[in-house]
Amino acid sequence: MPPQTLRTVLARDSREPVLLDLPTITYAGQSLAVTLILRLDEHRIWRGRLQFLADGVDVPRETFEIFCGAREQDLWDSVQSLREHHFRDLYRSLE
Repeated sequence: MPPQTLRTVLARDSREPVLLDLPTITYAGQSLAVTLILRLDEHRIWRGRLQFLADGVDVPRETFEIFCGAREQDLWDSVQSLREHHFRDLYRSLE
């Protein structure tokens, strides 16, 4: 998975989720937009879930918060280690 581009964070509410667009994947002939949604919990641990949005569908499907890390970079590193087939399997588990 290609690395995420550097993003500038201006003073933001730490409770506000961070949305990172990941590369689009293909599953069963349809394109799926994939977004990583990160948040900082009350214990200052980063938690993340994946959101999948298929072409022509209004309601996205989301995983639970299956990623966590002491630092945002730790969480991001674990997501970057996933391959496309992992994303397809996660999407398929939401059907």
